[in-house]
Amino acid sequence: MKVDYLLSKRYAVLLGFSKWFLLFSLLLRILFFIWQLNDVNLSIFSFFRILGTGFIFDIGVLSFLYVISCLYVVLIPQKWIGKPLDKFFIYSGTAIAILIFVFTFFAEITFWEEFKCRFNFVAVDYLIYTFEVIQNIHESYPLYILIPSMFLISGIIFYYFHKKELFNKTFQSELSLKNRLTSLLISFLIMLFYVFFITNSNAEWSKNRYNNEISKAGIYSFFAELRNNKLDFKTFYSSISDEEAFQLVRANLKEDNAQFLTDGFSIKRKILDSINSDKKPNVVFILMESMSASFMSRFGNEKNITPFLDSIAKQGLVFNNLYATGNRTVRGMEAVTLSIPPTPGQSIVKRPNNANLYTISNVFKDKGYQCNFFYGGDGYFDNMNAFYGGNGFDIYDRGRGSILSDAIKTTRRNIEDNEVTFENAWGICDEDIYAKMIKVADEYDKKGKPFLNFIMTTSNHRPYTYPNNKIDIPSGSGRDGAVKYADFAIQQLFKVAKNKPWFKNTIFVFVADHCASSAGKDEIDVKNYQIPAIIFGNQLIKPQEINKLCSQIDVFPTVFGQLNWSYTSNFFGTNVLAKNYKERALMGTYLKLAHKKDNQINILSNQKINSTYRWNSVSNHLIPIPLNQSKLKETISWYQVADYLYLNSKLK
Repeated sequence: MKVDYLLSKRYAVLLGFSKWFLLFSLLLRILFFIWQLNDVNLSIFSFFRILGTGFIFDIGVLSFLYVISCLYVVLIPQKWIGKPLDKFFIYSGTAIAILIFVFTFFAEITFWEEFKCRFNFVAVDYLIYTFEVIQNIHESYPLYILIPSMFLISGIIFYYFHKKELFNKTFQSELSLKNRLTSLLISFLIMLFYVFFITNSNAEWSKNRYNNEISKAGIYSFFAELRNNKLDFKTFYSSISDEEAFQLVRANLKEDNAQFLTDGFSIKRKILDSINSDKKPNVVFILMESMSASFMSRFGNEKNITPFLDSIAKQGLVFNNLYATGNRTVRGMEAVTLSIPPTPGQSIVKRPNNANLYTISNVFKDKGYQCNFFYGGDGYFDNMNAFYGGNGFDIYDRGRGSILSDAIKTTRRNIEDNEVTFENAWGICDEDIYAKMIKVADEYDKKGKPFLNFIMTTSNHRPYTYPNNKIDIPSGSGRDGAVKYADFAIQQLFKVAKNKPWFKNTIFVFVADHCASSAGKDEIDVKNYQIPAIIFGNQLIKPQEINKLCSQIDVFPTVFGQLNWSYTSNFFGTNVLAKNYKERALMGTYLKLAHKKDNQINILSNQKINSTYRWNSVSNHLIPIPLNQSKLKETISWYQVADYLYLNSKLK
């Protein structure tokens, strides 16, 4: 009894901190539950399961804090307890810990507002790309209210600890070395239990995604995602033999005009067009930030915020049933540049050993093209410069400087201050990046060299700011304004480009990188993966509507098909207009991998738990149905082969 009394006294601040953290975590969980009241599974069992699961993960967060605190108690000599040095460490350590945890609670609320989930790899990236993130926060939120509020709440909590004499109890107690070591050992064992046996996936107990996300703990999720940078497919996912996986994928890629170059573990093939055209039009490819299909009138939007894109769609080849592979920009880049399904964990754009791969630039360069990549911010963000610079593209970006190395193997050119009329956290406005692209297009046209100009836009992104007096929605007022300005900027691009000598011999391709939001209550929210894609080219491209189910990875193979090019392909994507094109879409999060065929969705989980659903396109709900082993193997094959080719350096 005496030992228990002394133990609780010496750890009074730590125990008080634990109670406060558990209380605030509980309140935050209830807040998120109320926030998503229309989306969560509303049952008493689900509610208490959320709270119970959340409590387990909160204990996991505290276990790490306990190890640090108990280690301090072991290391400090008994004679120093209550002395100035001890008081300094405990006072300052407690204050810093409270401030960090309060900041985390605030950050979780703002993160939930945008992504409707706990911390994931986006949050991990935010620690790396500090300039963009800090500027974005500054431009998006009233920091003059948030920062003082965080300090005020932290001060109130600290004062409460002092009022309850938790510090005095801590400074007046001593413990034997045996008891201190015992506390440290118990804390360490609990922490190790969480490290090795409790994964973030254990919180995914429900078919309702919101129930799962609310069950998690933000800090625990953050470090879990930090560890999940790359997941070995066969370790974490259901797999089949490599031989069978390649047989299934090759069967899906087999086209009348395709000849595989090798047998076995390869998808490299020669695409032979019967016409074998020598046409070499310029290609301007625009990867549009967060441009959901649902923003366009042709997909049911009634706000008329994309009038120009809607008009272009009527004049070009438009995809009505195309889906993004992921929910991040790097996933969209990966899909269109490498034509590959999303591999689990981080995108290949951000992984090591991602240079000298076989990308669309290889096809264009074999035809004599100059390949350029344009980004209105700093291309070190999301490793864009290293990826595109390592795969044959010259770089044009803002170049404001970074502590990170880009390792660019091509030429990099800055977008200078005098070329910028408007700029926010993420980069220059869309009008400015298009103006820069036009200047470069003029240069290569004068040289008589065809070009592929690949532009990544930024304006349709929080804080949703853009030049004033351009559209009828004020800058910074929300997503609708950013979408309408992005559409307006494309219209201005066409106004200028139409007067250029290279315009009539240029194809414009518009594709979204991902939807504005991919969050929903199901494992994969199918509607929030549908994106627009348009191929426009004066007399070069015949207007046509494509209603076939297809993917981002099919965009460039379809462009090459429109040009009647014969070329070497190491791509998973195929020409959607080919006679024997096989309809399917491949979608994923960091951990969930989905395969849509017909109206059926197969989803692979990193816990080797697989699910099959029928998708109700009207309600956008996934309805569980029995697992079909044949279709499951087909789903596995796409992702297993993609993972195999990357790991074995066969994407070259």
